[in-house]
Amino acid sequence: MKCADDAALEIVDEAVMSLWQVVNNLTRIRPHKRDRYRVAIFGSARMASHDPIYQGVQYLAGELTRWGCDIVTGGGPGLMQAANEGSVLADPDNLTQSIGIRVDLSFEQSTNPFVEHVYNHQTFFSRLHHFALISDAFVVVPGGIGTTLEALMIWQLLQVDKLDGTPLIFIGEMWTDLIRWVDKHMVQGTTPFIAPTDLQIPHCVDSFDEAIALLKQSHQQWQEQAQQRCD
Repeated sequence: MKCADDAALEIVDEAVMSLWQVVNNLTRIRPHKRDRYRVAIFGSARMASHDPIYQGVQYLAGELTRWGCDIVTGGGPGLMQAANEGSVLADPDNLTQSIGIRVDLSFEQSTNPFVEHVYNHQTFFSRLHHFALISDAFVVVPGGIGTTLEALMIWQLLQVDKLDGTPLIFIGEMWTDLIRWVDKHMVQGTTPFIAPTDLQIPHCVDSFDEAIALLKQSHQQWQEQAQQRCD
């Protein structure tokens, strides 16, 4: 015979699983087709504004904005601010959006001043899913564990076809080293853990201009598909 505590825990467990089912059903609703291509930029919260990488991210976001793209970041300081700042400075007529998707932390709380539209999340789970839902391309610049988590999540979603035809672009030597590590330990090991084709999912580039060239191709394809939907 079950004790009262066991019965209560069973009810809580069933309720939690029911809530998860509701969340799963809601995630099947895809966002409406957007008027603008959106690029998510993942990067360090600790990079100072005088660093060349900060200036490169600002330049990247500015170029994308001039094409009419929205910029999506984590909304915080460092390279997130660089991207939002580049977006705002390149858009004096306010034709695009500089978006921040924040998470509740005990530090790095403030939203950077260049975010025009902010979303706030309580969990990394819902925040990361939000990035995946609203972005048409992902660019990963230097960063720490949080940036790596975001990059690997997108890579994994592309690997299992939960995202389709969405560019994932790594900029910089640190990500080239990551790809080499994945190749050595996950592909070339005694037991391969992933397929060699999985290494071809992310595009690794050395410069912001190379990333811009790749994004330009993707943006043009997106525009053509958008036009076909309207015809």
